[in-house]
Amino acid sequence: MSSIIKICGLSSEPTLEAALEAGADMVGFVFFDKSPRHLSLDQARLLARMARGRAPIAALTVDASDEALGAIIDAVAPDFLQLHGRESPARLADLKRTFGVPTIKAIGVSAIGDLAAAEDYADLADRLLFDAKAPEDARLPGGNGVAFDWRLLAGLALKQPYLLSGGLDPDNVAQAIAVTGAAGVDVSSGVESAPGVKDIARIRLFIAEARAAFVRAAAPHPLSARQSQARSGRVA
Repeated sequence: MSSIIKICGLSSEPTLEAALEAGADMVGFVFFDKSPRHLSLDQARLLARMARGRAPIAALTVDASDEALGAIIDAVAPDFLQLHGRESPARLADLKRTFGVPTIKAIGVSAIGDLAAAEDYADLADRLLFDAKAPEDARLPGGNGVAFDWRLLAGLALKQPYLLSGGLDPDNVAQAIAVTGAAGVDVSSGVESAPGVKDIARIRLFIAEARAAFVRAAAPHPLSARQSQARSGRVA
C-alpha cells in the first residue's frame, strides 16, 4: 500500500508550492468559514490550478449543503471531498450518488469505542481519516492541534487505507507512524507558525520526517541471530 502525506489547510501560493516541491502526496483546501484556513472559491480556484496534475486535491467541508458542495466542485474539481462534520452514512451515500466524487470521512477519536463508527462508513468512504475528537469548547471539528492515544489504532484492520490526523507535527509524526502502522498522515496546524499561517520550513521538515518513517516501516525487519540460525537449520 502506498504511503500518503497530506498537507491540509493550504491557503497561499508560496506554501502550496513548498508542499508540492517537498513531495506532498495530497493537498487540502478548507471550505468552512469558522476556520482560519477557510478559502473563497476564487482563492481555491487559483490554488487548484497550481496543484492540478501534481498532487490530488481534497476539499474539506463541514456538513455542507449540496449547493455549497456543487459550487466547490465547479470551482476546484477536487479529487476528494473530505467530510469533517456529522455526515451520516446515508448522507455520504447520497453525496456519492449526486456528485460522483471520492470521499474521505473524518472520524473523531478519544476512546476505543469511537472506532466503532468506522464500521458504519467502511463500505461508503474511499478513505477514512482518524482525527482527535474536538474538545467540548472547540470552535472547529479539526485543526485544533490535539492528539489522541495513537495506540488505539495499533493493529486496526480496515478494507480501505486510512489517514492519521490530530496533533501531528514534525517532531512526533515518525512516532505516530511507528505506533499505529498508518499508511497515511494528514497535518494542518502542526506545520503553522500561527493559526492559518503555514510555515514553509515546517512543511518541508514534516514531509521529510514522515517519508523517512514510512521507509523505515516498510523495510523488512532483520531476523534475530537465533531466528536466522533456525531457518538455516543450525539450531536443534
